[in-house]
Amino acid sequence: MACPLSDFFIGAGIKRLSSVEVAPDSSNQHEFNGINEFRRIFGEDKRKFPVKFIYISDDDEKNLQADGSMTWYDARERNPQRTEYRLYYSGNEIIDKAKAGDLVVVAMTKKDQLAVIVAPQFSTSEKQLLWLFDLEDAANKFAFKEFANENNDIGFAGRYILSSLGIEQEETARDYLEDLLEKFGKSFPSTKEFSEYARSTVKDVSPIEEPDKTIISWLEREELLFKTLENVIVKEQLQKGFGADGTDVDEFIKLSLSIQNRRKSRAGFSFENNLSVLFSINKLNFSHGAVTERNNKPDFIFPGIEFYHKENFDTRLLTMLGVKTTAKDRWRQVLSEAAKIPNKHLITLEPAISVNQTDEMKACSLQLVVPAPIFPTYTTKQQNSLISLKDFISQVNKNQSPSFFS
Repeated sequence: MACPLSDFFIGAGIKRLSSVEVAPDSSNQHEFNGINEFRRIFGEDKRKFPVKFIYISDDDEKNLQADGSMTWYDARERNPQRTEYRLYYSGNEIIDKAKAGDLVVVAMTKKDQLAVIVAPQFSTSEKQLLWLFDLEDAANKFAFKEFANENNDIGFAGRYILSSLGIEQEETARDYLEDLLEKFGKSFPSTKEFSEYARSTVKDVSPIEEPDKTIISWLEREELLFKTLENVIVKEQLQKGFGADGTDVDEFIKLSLSIQNRRKSRAGFSFENNLSVLFSINKLNFSHGAVTERNNKPDFIFPGIEFYHKENFDTRLLTMLGVKTTAKDRWRQVLSEAAKIPNKHLITLEPAISVNQTDEMKACSLQLVVPAPIFPTYTTKQQNSLISLKDFISQVNKNQSPSFFS
């Protein structure tokens, strides 16, 4: 099902922040200037919008969200000869955290609200926003885009980026609801069991001929089916209320956190489960989650942990693959796993990783593996250094000649 930006936004302005807009020692005005183009979607009259302020960086622990407001007004409304529209924003920790040169997106949603998104300069988060809004870079003045006639599907990568911002596509698979409830009832099965069920509903893929397309199709279907089941289970919990009187705030927060944690952990386990099945279908020998040195547990070792620990086995035939749905700064975690293998591999679903990050990966002898449908989010130069899942399977397969296991 196509998913264009017009499903989420009416229009957006993108620019780099100036010191006048963010530096506390040079500005107290809390305003964005030079945005007359916004009149096409905001209109001519003074308006006040509810706003979700979002700071998104490459360190998940530093990401922030805050609610606030913005006022759209003409600073020259008493001058019939001039107009000078501005957006005044309420003070908040998101803008306080921003620095001159950081990217800012001011987007109007389909719900008549604003989303103000800030990403640090040169970060992966910045590169993802530029790709999503189809800009190579941003200047000190707003580049404005309307999306009313935007029908291009943003694809898996676009939905991934929006999800990282807390913006989800409101979609469920009603055709599967009856089957889901009959099979699992109103409870969550194990990730492995649910992955198996989701794969069984995908028919138009070839795990051997098109492993890259297959893994994305499996993951997309599982996400859709999970949201379908989750929607029923959580809605019933909400209707019951929380605590003795139905309004226990702590119980509500506990439920909210459990939902978020389940989503995050399920995504990672799902990726690993589906890769394991894909490798088995392609007749690769491997160990999943086996222990190497210092109790490290790399996600996959090819051709297997027994060969890794075998003293006389040629280490050039060993391959380690780390799995990270989200890479960003977390990719360094795999460098200490499997000390016998100096050149490591990492597969990720992260689109548009920054040039700085991919250059550092290469310097650390880490080969990035990215499913082919996500390749277009990277620069041409970066793509020359990536390998697809099909390429990775082919490389590992060459190292698994029967003669090597004697």
